[in-house]
Amino acid sequence: MPEESKIEIPHTPLDLAGSTEALQDIVIPESLPLLGLDNFVLFPFMIAPMIVGQENTKKKIDDALRGERLVGVFLKKNSGGPEAFQNLYQVGTLAVILKMLRMPDGSVRLLLHGVERIQIAEVIEETPYLRARTEKLIETDQDTLSVTAMMRNVQQQMMHIMEIGNLPSDLGAAVQEMHDPGRLADLAVSHLQVKIEERQEMLETVSIERRLERVIEILSREISLLELGSEIQTKVTSKLEKRQREYMLREQMKTIQKELGEAEDQNPELAELRLAIEKADLPDHARKTTEKELSRLEIMHPSSPEYSVARTYVDWIVSLPWNKSSEDSIDIEAAKRVLDEDHYDLEEVKERILEHLAVIKLKQRIRGPILCFVGPPGVGKTSLGRSIARAMGRKFHRMSLGGMRDEAEIRGHRRTYIGSMPGRIIKAIKDAETNNPLIMLDEVDKI
Repeated sequence: MPEESKIEIPHTPLDLAGSTEALQDIVIPESLPLLGLDNFVLFPFMIAPMIVGQENTKKKIDDALRGERLVGVFLKKNSGGPEAFQNLYQVGTLAVILKMLRMPDGSVRLLLHGVERIQIAEVIEETPYLRARTEKLIETDQDTLSVTAMMRNVQQQMMHIMEIGNLPSDLGAAVQEMHDPGRLADLAVSHLQVKIEERQEMLETVSIERRLERVIEILSREISLLELGSEIQTKVTSKLEKRQREYMLREQMKTIQKELGEAEDQNPELAELRLAIEKADLPDHARKTTEKELSRLEIMHPSSPEYSVARTYVDWIVSLPWNKSSEDSIDIEAAKRVLDEDHYDLEEVKERILEHLAVIKLKQRIRGPILCFVGPPGVGKTSLGRSIARAMGRKFHRMSLGGMRDEAEIRGHRRTYIGSMPGRIIKAIKDAETNNPLIMLDEVDKI
């Protein structure tokens, strides 16, 4: 493979390694080659690398190197689009080619140094590449008291971002030593993760005061995002540290139990139960309760009367569909078709059901009111409930209350006595395998 071809640009007629005043004295040629970039804005006094692969662009660079090594760098309106005047923003940056390297694959790497803002004044030619007459943009409002105050504000905000963000360490010194407000604004924007349209807007803003105002707005937004991200990271790290600490304590407890000869006496069912808790998608309050109960089980003898109560309680919590819901699809016309398909006549009943569904659809969520069907056996009360569930796209569960003598069978028993069980509503939710089934309480009159 051939070696890289490196061209060092001679320091004539301009001393590019010298002071910035030498760059400011550059005279814009009457015919300046233009270079269109995708998703990148070059600011004045900014040094940036780029790779060139197209043949017409290589010719453009070669012609610039034989001349004064100056090109106009402009952002493309449509990234990846053609390099045409219609696809370029009117404001760009005059740049000097500092170095060029020809790579073995035929591409060319450039090192560009931004000089000053320019705008396209007149199109000269489009073939073989874009050339135009450009004009320098003059900055305004440099020495006002307001500019000085905003400049200090930008410096303070940049130092704050340096503390909470991930910016180069030497950027702080450059910001503190910067005395040119325009260059400070450009430096701040070039190091922030902002949209390419905002960068172009900053490049087109010649008013120093307005540019600093926009920079302060962008910095305030970035600081808020960084602080929010830092807060989220702190919470996540705290949770991870808590879990790691609990894991280490459990491992230490296992070691102590093994040394005491108690490890063999552990119930293997508890290990399976812990694994089931870890696999279950439980909300925080449910997970906290199950872990607390499991800790009690680990120190409780299996023959204890409370053992079976606690074990059953944990089993029920793990088996419930905490985060599994049926997606409601309340379409009044579709619900009417379902009711008409399943039931003949009953117009007043079906109309009342549709009114109830319409209220739910409008309010998105309704709590409290329920439908009550009254009628002799066989008129279709239960089948109406099944039709409503089918119209809403929910699971249906029928709960017969005939012969029930204790309300605890519905709401569940207290865990203060042996044989306590959850209520029938919880059992219905478990059987339906969703947390929002349509439950029909049937035979209420036979309680």
